[in-house]
Parts: sequence; structure tokens; C-alpha cells
Amino acid sequence: MVTLAARNIDVVLGARRVLSGASMDIHPGELVAVLGPNGAGKSTFLNALSGQQSVQAGAVEIFGEDLQALSSRELAQKRALMPQKAALSFPFKVRDVVAMGRDPFRRDVDASANREAVEWALAETDIVHLADRLYTKLSGGEQQRVQLARVLAQVWRESDEDPRFLLLDEPTSSLDLAHQHSVLHLARRLAEKAVGVVAVVHDLNLAALYATRVVVFSQGSVVAMGCPDDVLEPEMIADVFNLSVHRVADPASGRQLIVPTGNHRQSAAVIDIRQAL
Repeated sequence: MVTLAARNIDVVLGARRVLSGASMDIHPGELVAVLGPNGAGKSTFLNALSGQQSVQAGAVEIFGEDLQALSSRELAQKRALMPQKAALSFPFKVRDVVAMGRDPFRRDVDASANREAVEWALAETDIVHLADRLYTKLSGGEQQRVQLARVLAQVWRESDEDPRFLLLDEPTSSLDLAHQHSVLHLARRLAEKAVGVVAVVHDLNLAALYATRVVVFSQGSVVAMGCPDDVLEPEMIADVFNLSVHRVADPASGRQLIVPTGNHRQSAAVIDIRQAL
């Protein structure tokens, strides 16, 4: 079966082991939400899945091939990565930035298909009206939507049957509420078109509503994995996120949503500090 797979990977940055024995298989057709507190290793794991971060143990494979054996162009044709921050200081027009997502395909695909991919990505991210604006003059949220359009153009295919992967690192962080939901709704629709989507998110309810599967990291290791209703239980959230919650059923989707109770569970370290003051 076609997968993007991490096999017991370790990542060490400086003197710190950021990931320890992390494993996961991602299949085309699913939206996997990666959750965890700050510093849990979520972004490092996504970067390892993309090939941007080397691993000290284990391996990452895509379509059965080790990522390290692929050229950057070959890898870019199989997966797209939207990082947390994308620095771009040159005054490119928005349409030109989105068109960068088609660079890996220019030798193999007709120019008309590349143009179609760009126009589709602009429309899907609701930025057609920004197409001729300078990227550097946009707000942070608008720039984030442009970067999303760029990776959407990269995963566009003439046939929806072609498997590929889309990796999103906090794609909703600078967006207003409506666009947060539109991004996750779009990710879910892409998953229905043979795209395997992995998204690092902080909002448990976005994960609960849209993900087909969630993976929870804590201190560099995977501590829970499965469908949202099974994994996002109050006990797990209290243990991993130090937050007391209860759950309510969403009338529209039937999924369980997370509601904080107002009781924040302080860690022992915080309690010790306060007692010392």
C-alpha cells in the first residue's frame, strides 16, 4: 500500500533528543492531525516526514523509498510542505509565489496544466483578488493563505487518482476563525482526492471536527493515535495538556467537541516554583 511512513525515528538537536522512536504511517485519503503541547516534537516530526530534517535513527519512506535516496525534485513531486514560517523578502506578485509550487513539474507537464493548477489554488484559498498584489505588502494572514495556495498548486494533479502527500505545519495559526475552518475543510476535501494530509494543529476542536485520525505527541514520543472520538478523551487531555475538560456532541457532525472546565492542572514544576516565591 502507498504510504508515507516514519519507522522508529530519533532526532537529536544539539544535546536534546527531540524525537524518540516515533512511528506513523500516513495513507492517501486521510487527514491526520498532529497534536501536542509546545515542545512536544510536532514540527520536528513533520520536518522529518518531509525530508527537511535528517534523523539519527530509524527511517522515513515514501512510496516504499527512503527519502534520503530521492533528489529534491523527485521528493517535491511526491509531497509538499508548508512550514510554520516562509520567509520571502522579494516583491513577487502573489500569482508568481503560488506558481513556485509548480516548479518541480515544469519539465513534465504542459504549461496550460500548470496555469490551471495555479488558478485552482488561488480560488481554493480565496485569494483570487490578491493575485496581482505584492506578497510583501500583505498581512500575515494573507501571506499564510498565499503559502497554502503555493503547496496546493504543488499537489494539484490532472487526475485525482494520483496519490501524493501534503504536510501542513500550523496552517491556521494566523487566520481568522472562518478561514481556520475553511482551511481544514479544504484539507478534508483534498483527502477525498487521494491526498494524504498531515497537519500540525493546536486547536483540539478543529482536529475533532475534521481529522480522520489524530496523533498525540508528548516529550518527543507518540502517546496516542486513532480516531478523534477515541483519542481525545478528558483523561488523555488532562495528562498531556494539563487541562481539565469535558466533551459535548456536536449536533451537526455528531463528533465529540472539547470544552475546558476552567480548572487548569498545574505541573509539579510550576507548583514548586510558586511555593519557593
